[in-house]
Amino acid sequence: MGELPKTPQAHEPHILDGHPTNGTLMLVADLLGSLTGYQDEKSGALFHDVHPVRGEEARIENSGSVAFDFHTENVHHPLRPDYLGLLCLRQDHDQIAATRVSSVRDALPLLTDDEVAELRKPQFHSLYPTSFTRNTTGPRPSAGPHPVIFGPADRPFMRFNSHNTQGDHPQARAALRSLATALERVCRDLVLAPGDLVVLDNHVVVHGRTAFTPRYDGQDRWLRRFYSLRSAPLWAQRMMRHPRVLPAMTEIRGVV
Repeated sequence: MGELPKTPQAHEPHILDGHPTNGTLMLVADLLGSLTGYQDEKSGALFHDVHPVRGEEARIENSGSVAFDFHTENVHHPLRPDYLGLLCLRQDHDQIAATRVSSVRDALPLLTDDEVAELRKPQFHSLYPTSFTRNTTGPRPSAGPHPVIFGPADRPFMRFNSHNTQGDHPQARAALRSLATALERVCRDLVLAPGDLVVLDNHVVVHGRTAFTPRYDGQDRWLRRFYSLRSAPLWAQRMMRHPRVLPAMTEIRGVV
């Protein structure tokens, strides 16, 4: 993987410019689709450094170190990544921090037909993740209404964030709780070692992270993340200010 500097303690977006892992991750992302960034998230960076940041331990995003429950990546976005990859550069000191993954196709058989029917209704809203609203003030906007489960019965897809997806009615909220319980029952915990790369179908698998204790000594847990999109629509391509970087939500909200 090449030599590594100390794990950053603050946001340092260019710390691994020119690092050998850039080429590896771009190759994998482009085999799956196309390496893609989002203008609203990390200013459109194509590779995201996932490590604890001092003072942000409780944030529910990749700079935190508290437990991060199951979520579809960029749940609010009309052009969510088709795939995401996580490459481990360095483990946490105790080697206990796990990437948690859970499939909708394993979880749905544990739900009742009525619960699945509720989850298929366009009656849910998802708040924008905090990683997309760092530079904004006021309440976080939300996307929706949208279904949580969609697609064929034998090959369902999911759009869900346990922290940000909310139901409009009591039955919808009860169905969300049942889904979260089912996802927990079929979850698999992956403790990644340096050099391990996990690639997830973002429409089928939700992921999360267990808690860990950072020491801020330069040897804390450090992952790299990428997004891959199979195809951006032509209108989005024409609006991109930079190659591979999707426009800001203020420019495309409501288009799809």
